[in-house]
This record gives sequence, structure tokens and C-alpha cells, in this order.
Amino acid sequence: MSDLKLGDIAPDFTADTSEGKISFHEFLGDSWGILFSHPADYTPVCTTELGAAANYAEEFKKRDVKVLALSVDGVKSHKDWIKDINETQNTTVNFPIIADEDKKVSDLYGMIHPKADSTLTVRSVFVIAPDKSIKMTLTYPASTGRNFEELLRVIDSLQLTAYNKVATPANWKHGDDVVISPSVSNEEADKMFPKGYKTVIPYLRTTAQPELKK
Repeated sequence: MSDLKLGDIAPDFTADTSEGKISFHEFLGDSWGILFSHPADYTPVCTTELGAAANYAEEFKKRDVKVLALSVDGVKSHKDWIKDINETQNTTVNFPIIADEDKKVSDLYGMIHPKADSTLTVRSVFVIAPDKSIKMTLTYPASTGRNFEELLRVIDSLQLTAYNKVATPANWKHGDDVVISPSVSNEEADKMFPKGYKTVIPYLRTTAQPELKK
């Protein structure tokens, strides 16, 4: 089983998908990426999840995020199932679904957890930065659908903190105040944050969210 950790380079691979053969790193280009697995086609929770991912297409586009799904089903199964997703979720699936029948990608990314199910992928999520490093991972059980608002929130935080010396506090969402990194001195903070900041205690300083730099 794979032991990928935050900061590791996301392994490259080639795979057949519902939109043809892709090379993962080439597919991502200079964009951010979300790679997520689902247990199986023609299952109720997975149908709602892929529909949700499609319905958030514009939000992902605003953030320059490319989405790629995966299960161990074949290309034909994916293409036929997409018709059900589009019809029942009132959407149009607009991203590739990897057909990982040989489990090559699943094994590479540790998406099969034998004690949960030895043959199907769990609900894994990998958020990948433009430099191809893994910035966030999540794993959900088969019985629990993912919260795509949370994925957007995490991406907003990752993009903000990648280019600014801040962190995001509990329950933060885009537009809320942020926390100044402890590595920034008060003198530096005066220059970096012209809108000012509040010192709650010496190691906890809050400020208005900076403009997102890219």
C-alpha cells in the first residue's frame, strides 16, 4: 500500500479515461488538481458525488483547479454511467474518470484499504499544487459522501497561504480574517499588512484576508 505524505510529489501515470488516454502531470499542466476515487459506478452515493463535482465546475475553474475522478470500473461502464449522472443530478460531467481496471493508479496512491474492501477504492481525495506536490489528502468511508464546499474551502486556504505569510483559523472561509504566521515579526507585519492587525496574545495575531496572489 502506498505511503504518500503531504509534500511528496504526486506520482505521474498514464491511464485510460472516459475522455481518452491521459498522462497525469501533463493533464494538470500548471494548474492545481483534485484527484478523487469512488468505490464503483452505478452506486447511489457515487452518483451524487460526481454530479456535485460537475456542478462545481465553475468554482473549480475560478480557482484554476482541474478535476480527475477514478474507480476500478472500465471505460464503457464510466461512459454509460455518466448518462445516469447527467440525468439524475441535472448536470453535465465535465472531467475525465479514470478506468483503473488493473488497479495500477489505485495502488500507486493507496486508494484500496484492504480492511475496508480489498477490491474497491475508498473515497480518497488528493489536492495537488502546480509544482505537483501533494498539499492535502482526505479519506472518507464508502457510506459517506464528500463535502465539496469543504474541498473548495481547503483549496482557497491552500492558495491563499501559498503566496502570503498567513494561516487560516478554524472554520475559516474565503473573506474571513486570517492569522499572521508566527515567523513574521511585528515590524514585518506592519509592512506586510497595511490594513493593520489585532494582537490577541503575542503568538495569535489576526488581520483582514490579503488579496490572493498567483
